[in-house]
Amino acid sequence: MERLLVLVRHGQSEWNKQNLFTGWRDPGLTELGVEEAVRGGRLLKERGLSFDIAFTSVLTRAQKTLDLILAEIGQEGLETMRDQALNERDYGDLAGLNKDDARAKWGEEQVHIWRRSYDVQPPGGESLRDTVARVLPYYIREIQPRVMRGERVIVSAHGNSLRALIMVLDGYTPETIPGLELGTGIPMVYRLNADTTVANREILED
Repeated sequence: MERLLVLVRHGQSEWNKQNLFTGWRDPGLTELGVEEAVRGGRLLKERGLSFDIAFTSVLTRAQKTLDLILAEIGQEGLETMRDQALNERDYGDLAGLNKDDARAKWGEEQVHIWRRSYDVQPPGGESLRDTVARVLPYYIREIQPRVMRGERVIVSAHGNSLRALIMVLDGYTPETIPGLELGTGIPMVYRLNADTTVANREILED
């Protein structure tokens, strides 16, 4: 039985390009972001991968990335589950601020702690631990059972919501997961064992 799970971070967004904290705000993709999503779809197509169901967040950039990928592999209209549980980490009061401006206001060290610690919340927002606490139950309840039944699943989401999944799949710790960098529009192909552990993982890049 093939237990296929593909994770992909959305393509570059307008706010990524402008170096802004995004979180639950909803900017669209840049031209480069569109190209990244199409490229990701092409790489999946080249490997003959197709899907039975898709999951994404309620944010436009993740949904558009998924739409572009599915169009590229000829699966427009694939059944898709959209849920707030897969949203990006909520940056609270930092959302919409330029990261350099935030450093000038609060200091390099404080902003680094907010961005890269596991359990420190920015003002009014979520820590990575908070994000894990909503993403992981959703994965266990909705996504993992489908993979284990042999359904081929693709998840288009965000840097921090995907970190939550990768933390479990690849055995990262609270100390190591904040430093994991995920490229935009790059599919990560997992195949799972019968006990839900990872049999192998492939990162698809040109």
